[in-house]
Amino acid sequence: MNTSIRNLILLLIATAMWCTGCRDSAAGINRLRVATTTSTRDSGLLDELIPGFERQFNCEVDIIAVGTGAALAYGERGEVDVVIVHAPKAEEDFVRNAHGIEHVPFMQNEFIFVGPKDDPAELSNLELHDALNQIQMENIVFVSRGDDSGTHKRELQLWSESTVTPDHENYVETGQGMGNTLVIANQLQGYTFTDISTYLKFKQKLDLHPIKIDSQLLINRYSLITVNPEKTSKINGKLASALAEYLQQPETGEIIQNYQISGRRLFKPLFLDRADPVDETDH
Repeated sequence: MNTSIRNLILLLIATAMWCTGCRDSAAGINRLRVATTTSTRDSGLLDELIPGFERQFNCEVDIIAVGTGAALAYGERGEVDVVIVHAPKAEEDFVRNAHGIEHVPFMQNEFIFVGPKDDPAELSNLELHDALNQIQMENIVFVSRGDDSGTHKRELQLWSESTVTPDHENYVETGQGMGNTLVIANQLQGYTFTDISTYLKFKQKLDLHPIKIDSQLLINRYSLITVNPEKTSKINGKLASALAEYLQQPETGEIIQNYQISGRRLFKPLFLDRADPVDETDH
């Protein structure tokens, strides 16, 4: 490309970016950047929660949907104001290392294993550790996100606590989000580990069914963390704290508690004493 043309293009891009900033400033737009998990976005819950917050605080919320690891990395670099994630150990490290200030666990649901309807590996009703052992020992097709997301982190924790290394030939890592991973597991007619909300969102497109494996380790807790405003002057600490407070309001809790897919409640708010447990009947 001709050097003068390239320089002109760069100048136009820089001017456009500057003008965009001017328009936002002139219009008085109060903007909040939120890095959240793909499972939270894919559930559709944020579409119910965020508009009310935007109206209440006269602001615009930019949602960046990535895995938990990537969301926390955005926060560490000061590129977002808030992270919504579901990996308790990583969350604790994030706050302990002064990347985050307010740490608000605000809702939970559950992780599940899904697989072919006839359950060829006969995992149903096994203890969790026995099921994972059977997958590894019998070289069962198991599809992992492999993307450092909260779901992937929890899956690796389960393997570790089962003292089994998932290194068999039919262990497949997609490096993609939960939706795509479910689709790939469906194509391979294998098993995978997912949050219940994303599974229900994709259920009609899949020939995969929940495998009944009971364990307290399958509880899936979501937290909001406000990013340390000392990282950069671009952090909107005031609006980040407002979102943390908003997610703990009784009215917001009612939205979380009553949100459903296919007639099934997906989340339990953690700050409503009267909150009903997440329905654990047939998925």
